[in-house]
Amino acid sequence: MNSDAPRPITSKEIATYQHDGVVLLPGLFDLEWIDLLDKGLIANCKDPTERSRVWDRDVEGRTMFWDSQAWQGIDEYRQFIFESPAAQIAGQLMKSTHINFYFDAVFVRSPGSQFATPWHQDEPYWSVEGYDTCTLWMPLVPVKRENALAYVPGSHRLDSVFYQYNFGDLNPDGKTAVDQVDFSGITETTLPDIDADPESFGVVSWDMQPGDCVAFNSRIIHGGSGKLHKGTDLRVFTTKWLGDDVRIKFRDCGMDPDHSAVMTEHGLKPGDRPGTDLYPRVWSRT
Repeated sequence: MNSDAPRPITSKEIATYQHDGVVLLPGLFDLEWIDLLDKGLIANCKDPTERSRVWDRDVEGRTMFWDSQAWQGIDEYRQFIFESPAAQIAGQLMKSTHINFYFDAVFVRSPGSQFATPWHQDEPYWSVEGYDTCTLWMPLVPVKRENALAYVPGSHRLDSVFYQYNFGDLNPDGKTAVDQVDFSGITETTLPDIDADPESFGVVSWDMQPGDCVAFNSRIIHGGSGKLHKGTDLRVFTTKWLGDDVRIKFRDCGMDPDHSAVMTEHGLKPGDRPGTDLYPRVWSRT
């Protein structure tokens, strides 16, 4: 498979990412990569990691499945991480010198699922801190704008520390989540009520096809991605990438996913640049 993107990223796309914290990138992955990830996702769902959760199960049995950090056990994920254009795309958008891989996460909604992701930012949950972070959100099936993840442009530049949702509470099967967060005592500032007036916040989302992706900064406020039409499912593969200013940070509020134990085992400590085979450098600017 081709390790180069089918087309170059434009200067306008880079400028949009820098200004808005999010950009739609149509047609940046050949369908061979989508087929490979779909094969990996099937294996992932059959044999989930210990971090996997069912975030939602309604009375009709429709579910929302989540898993992360499965890449070391799934050949298809590893091939995508190291051989696809993903790392280069992240590096170009962030204007970084070096790009390290952080972790993968998958989101699988069964047909007709009505679960919608709560509005949140990603970085406050993570065991790292820095502005130069990038997530690539890739649907493996067609997705309509109203069902795709939505974003508040420019919110990645806000200075406010918000009280974030504890996704560890989403356990309809009674399974105790491995990772939890508790922002009480950290901040009393709540996220704005974006659903009350999404237009005033400039909320954006897009119709997407397999091969498209959305790139977004981990500090941007985002949510939604749900309430599917009957018979329509949604399968999404995401990768998280770290740029030049990112350093390890263990947070008093907790972390989800919490990498502190495995980081410590590998000799990494707060203030260090992520590295080792856990967070490999995949791309460097020449």
